[in-house]
Amino acid sequence: MNQTPTPNPAEALQVLCDQFRDTKHDINNVFAVLLAMAELGERNPENYARLGKAVLERCPKVVHDLQTFQDSLFATLDRLSAKP
Repeated sequence: MNQTPTPNPAEALQVLCDQFRDTKHDINNVFAVLLAMAELGERNPENYARLGKAVLERCPKVVHDLQTFQDSLFATLDRLSAKP
């Protein structure tokens, strides 16, 4: 029988905290670009195309990161809740 060791709760939470920090950073970047798009586009409509492209390029990564974080969070909860 090959049993996987019970994960250290502190280490599991640290991994989740690191993943959350990275995802939060990516989300903040997208919101910063959206705000810039609104402000700069109001001044000069030519900025919409450049900033819109940046948003379109970054959003799929943010969605992926959020899904990955959710999967990790629930998997960690399941592992920590499992009875040995």
